[in-house]
Amino acid sequence: MGAMFVPSPRTVAIVDGSRIPFLRAGGGYARLIAYDLARMAIHGMMERAALDATALDAVILGSVVQNPATSNVARDAALAAGVSERTPASTVTLACISANRAIADATALIAMGQADTVMAGGVEMLGDVPIGFTREVRRRFFETRRYRSVLDWRRFFAGLKLSELLPRPPAIAEFSTGETMGRSADRLAAAFGVTREEQDAYALRSHEGAARARREGWLGAEITPVAAPPRFEATVHDDGIREDTSLERLAALKPAFVKPYGTVTAGNSSPLTDGAAVTLMMDEERARAEGRRVRARVRDFIFVAQDPGEELLLGPAYAVPRLLDRNHLRWADLDVIEMHEAFAGQVLAVLAALASDAFARDRLGRETRVADVELERINPWGGSVSLGHPFGATGARLVNTAVHRLEREGGHLALVTACAAGGQGHAMLLERADA
Repeated sequence: MGAMFVPSPRTVAIVDGSRIPFLRAGGGYARLIAYDLARMAIHGMMERAALDATALDAVILGSVVQNPATSNVARDAALAAGVSERTPASTVTLACISANRAIADATALIAMGQADTVMAGGVEMLGDVPIGFTREVRRRFFETRRYRSVLDWRRFFAGLKLSELLPRPPAIAEFSTGETMGRSADRLAAAFGVTREEQDAYALRSHEGAARARREGWLGAEITPVAAPPRFEATVHDDGIREDTSLERLAALKPAFVKPYGTVTAGNSSPLTDGAAVTLMMDEERARAEGRRVRARVRDFIFVAQDPGEELLLGPAYAVPRLLDRNHLRWADLDVIEMHEAFAGQVLAVLAALASDAFARDRLGRETRVADVELERINPWGGSVSLGHPFGATGARLVNTAVHRLEREGGHLALVTACAAGGQGHAMLLERADA
C-alpha cells in the first residue's frame, strides 16, 4: 500500500474582523432572532472587506441556545447576507467557546488546503431562548399527530396537572452535575481565596477599560453599526458598559447564587447578551495575492477538558501552559492577553492558579508556576463583564480585539483563552504579521 499523502500546512492569516454591537438580552434586538444578528454580522463583514458573493469557501458560526427554526443558523444567515448558495456553511456548538471552535475549524480547513477564504465566528440571541415543557407534555404533543377530531384532545389533558402545562425556560446549569455556572464560580473563587472586594474591583476595572476603549474609538473600529426594528435607529455602541459604576455601587449588590454569603453578584458577572461577531481568515499567500492586508497569523490552538464538578471554569489554567510549552514560550513572551470574563471571580481564580507553585505541581506536573501575573496586562479594553457575553460570539470578539491590540500596542504575540461549560477550555496563539 502506498504512503498516504498529507499536504503541507499553509499559513493561516487573519485579514479582518467585525461584530455588531453587543446589547443586553431582550433589549435593542428584542424583535429579532439569532438569524438576523448573524446575517447583519456576515453582511457587514462582506461590505467591510469588499467581498463578492463567491469569495468565501465556507462560513462557520458558533451558537449555543439555538432557535429550532434555524438550527444551522450559519447557512440561513449566510444566504440572507448575500453569500453564494454554493458556499457551504455550518454551525458548531461548544458552549462559551463555540466561536473559538469555529475559528479553529476554519484554521484547519485553510491549513490543509481545503479552503482559501473562510468567515468564522458566532452568534447568540439570549433574548429569544426556546421555551419548553415537561417530557410528558412533549410526548403527548407528539402523539397528537394521530388525532382525528377535536374530541381526541381529551386524551392529551387526561391526568395532567395544570402546573405541567406551564412553559419552562431552559436552565443555565450543567447537565452532568445540575449545578449552575454562577454557583460553581462562587465555589471556585472561594477555593482560590478570591474575595468579594477583589471581584468587585476587577469588575470596575473591566467597565473602566471598556469605557476608555469606547471613548478612544478602539471598540468602534471592531463594530459594524446596525439599525434594528421597530425604530431602526443606528446602534453603534455596546450597551452593557457602565461608566457610572463604582466600588460602592458594586458592593451594595446582593449575592446572586450562593445566598446570603456568596461573593458572585450580578455586578461582577457577565450579563446575558445578544450579539454576533465574525473573523475573516485566509491562506496568507492568497490574501497577499489579492492585495489584502495580513494583520495576524494563527500559530496554534488547543482545547482541553477537566472535571466539570470541581473545575468547571478552570479550563484556561490547563490550556495556557500546554499551549505555551508546545510552542517553547513563556508567559513573559506574550505581548497581548485576552481572557474571557464569565465572572470576575473566575478570571482571578484562573490567574491565581497560573501563579501558583502548588497548582503547577499538583495539577500540571510542573516544578514551578506558569506565570508571574500582572493584572494590567489582562483585558485592558474591558471584557465580557462589561462588554457582554453572547455565548456563541464571544470567542470571535476576543480574537478580533487581540489582533487590534497587537497592532495598536506594537506587540508580536497574543494569547486568547476562555473557559466553557462542561469543564472545557481553550487557548489560541496569534502572531502579528508585520512584527
